[in-house]
Amino acid sequence: MVLQAYKPGADEPRAEDIRLGLTASRKVGGAVVRNRARRRLRALAREVLPRHGARGCDYVLVARGDTATRPWPDLVEDIEAALRRLGHWR
Repeated sequence: MVLQAYKPGADEPRAEDIRLGLTASRKVGGAVVRNRARRRLRALAREVLPRHGARGCDYVLVARGDTATRPWPDLVEDIEAALRRLGHWR
């Protein structure tokens, strides 16, 4: 899984909510696998981002090959580590 973040500048309109985008390319697998990966990423974001994400930021979660089968605790650790690396942990 890859986490990308964008924080709007002072001159850009800014929403107070966290916005989320999800993507899974064909490299991840067939349609069923891609949909499963996106569902898992959506659930992961719903659990972690409201507590630890920065308000007003846009996040994009990109599924990778093992996103659909990776154990849930490992996915949670991955997104938390990514938020820390980005400096968006709160």
